[in-house]
Amino acid sequence: MERGTLYLCPTPIGNLEDITLRALRILKEVDFIAAEDTRITRKLLNHYNIKTPLASYHEHNKQKKGPEIISMLQQGKSIALVTDAGTPGISDPGEDLVRMAVDAGISVVPLPGAAAVICALAASGLSTERFVFEGFLPRKNKERAERLRELAAESRTMVLYEAPHRLIKTLEELRQALGDRNIVVAREMTKIHEEFFRGAISDALANFASTPPRGELVLVMEGKKSREKAKSAVLLAGEAPRPEEKQKQSPAGAEHDIDDVKRSLKERFEYYASMGYSRNESLRNAADEAGISRNEAYDILFREKSEEKPTQPIDNQFKRWN
Repeated sequence: MERGTLYLCPTPIGNLEDITLRALRILKEVDFIAAEDTRITRKLLNHYNIKTPLASYHEHNKQKKGPEIISMLQQGKSIALVTDAGTPGISDPGEDLVRMAVDAGISVVPLPGAAAVICALAASGLSTERFVFEGFLPRKNKERAERLRELAAESRTMVLYEAPHRLIKTLEELRQALGDRNIVVAREMTKIHEEFFRGAISDALANFASTPPRGELVLVMEGKKSREKAKSAVLLAGEAPRPEEKQKQSPAGAEHDIDDVKRSLKERFEYYASMGYSRNESLRNAADEAGISRNEAYDILFREKSEEKPTQPIDNQFKRWN
């Protein structure tokens, strides 16, 4: 018996007009449609007068429904997989069904169409040359902290999904872990109230604290700056001119760069310390994200403080060493 085909059909992320002619044809021709939420999909089908039978396939029933759908495909049925909005298989349980179909030797045919991650990235104004899609951040504190640490070292543009009621918390954690980078918050894309907020993370926090967001959100954030700038600032800091010599020895803008590096290191060090990491682990993590050694980070954060301490009398030093 000839096996069926699993079609991955993107659906509109807001505006019902954002669906391809091919997707509409496939949705009409298949034996049935596997939908994340049949109520949402039915609205789309009714709009285009499509009568194809619906079956539910979502996160909470995928272990039972997945094998059933694969069995039907093996019997020659053709099935369209859709998500509530956008391309199925991206940050949704469709990923598991696709994997099962591939393992079973079933043909998987992707259709091009709407994807929130691409829409937000393209309109962000940030670099699109290289980017990484992170989906939703982990919920558990330890896993979340580790993921944020990884993102802090990421040089590519980053795209994340977030729910409106968690936006403020996520922005605060991003600022702590990554510094006050440029970010774009895309809201309600393709809908009447579509909005793109562009600015620093601190600006986004102030904006959404006074105006709580509604609707689905996509965050697009710039990657880590070049290590060369951090390295050059570290080298300048390493020269450690005396206060009276700073103006004479430091090139224009050097003090500003040093202050930026020190501020960034301090924020990241304090972030990891607040997450329960030891002093050494916090310092090492902060140094890794800045692209410098632990010793260099220690010098920048703590050397001046240690130099300000009064020198211990020679007599006391002799007693301590002996």
